Amino acid sequence: MTMALTPASRAFCQLLIKAPSRSAPAAYRIHSSRRAFTSSPIPAAFASSTPRAATPTATSTGPKPAATSAAKPAAKPAVASTAQRTVTPQFPSPDPPLPTSRSTAHDAATRTQHSLTNGLSDSPPEVEGVPAIDWTRSFHGLGGAAFTAEQRQILLDPLVQDDVEVKPDGLLYLPEIKYRRILNRAFGPGGWGLAPRGETIVTGKLVTREYGLVVLGRLVSIARGEQQYFDPDGIPTATEGCKSNALMRCCKDLGIASELWDPRFIREFTGKMTKEVWVEHVTTKKKRKVVLRKDDTVKYPFKESKA
Repeated sequence: MTMALTPASRAFCQLLIKAPSRSAPAAYRIHSSRRAFTSSPIPAAFASSTPRAATPTATSTGPKPAATSAAKPAAKPAVASTAQRTVTPQFPSPDPPLPTSRSTAHDAATRTQHSLTNGLSDSPPEVEGVPAIDWTRSFHGLGGAAFTAEQRQILLDPLVQDDVEVKPDGLLYLPEIKYRRILNRAFGPGGWGLAPRGETIVTGKLVTREYGLVVLGRLVSIARGEQQYFDPDGIPTATEGCKSNALMRCCKDLGIASELWDPRFIREFTGKMTKEVWVEHVTTKKKRKVVLRKDDTVKYPFKESKA
């Protein structure tokens, strides 16, 4: 038996169907929300038409090589240890020498090499208030007068060939002591001297200084001497050689041993008085050719040999 619904009842039922209330079942609300979500349009940028296939990664399945242990070296047979002998000296050793100490300042001064501009700081002192000639700057008496006839004869005497020496490379020279002997014969000891005209310049391998030859109170020649050295300890000896080299060059202006700069005399003397020989170093066994006087022999550490 059905009851007839009034118009008000039908309107209320339709309202419940179209707009579900909070009192509607949970399944009905979830179904409605799912339909609303799935029915909404999805942007094309986030849509994927074809699913991406998973790419399997390749892994090595080969068997790993078995670790082999290094073979241990065979043990060496034990050597029987022998008892060490203790040797007692028959004579007692002397007491050790007392230690010596050198000051740091002295060591530094020995090792220091002077540069080209510093020199040895040995410039001639400036004398004030004394009536003397400053030979570092003065040219007093240069070319003022000629020497006497006797002095000129001694200075210009022909060179004695027995006094001439020959270097291994064939260079002719007169020992510096013979220049001094000629000056002593001409002017007497004390009648001449070498006046330094500047500081001694020391480079890494060379010592050089300028000197002026003063004879009987007047300047007669100026020359710069030089001398090589191979060790800083040899600088004092090199300064003496530098002075002798300057004396030899100054004596050229006085005509002493002028033949040594004459090409004709050099060729004639070399052809008549010298010889070339092969020598060998007794230690290194190196050979080379040297020039000697014909009346000289090969000196140690060389010995004459064949080429």
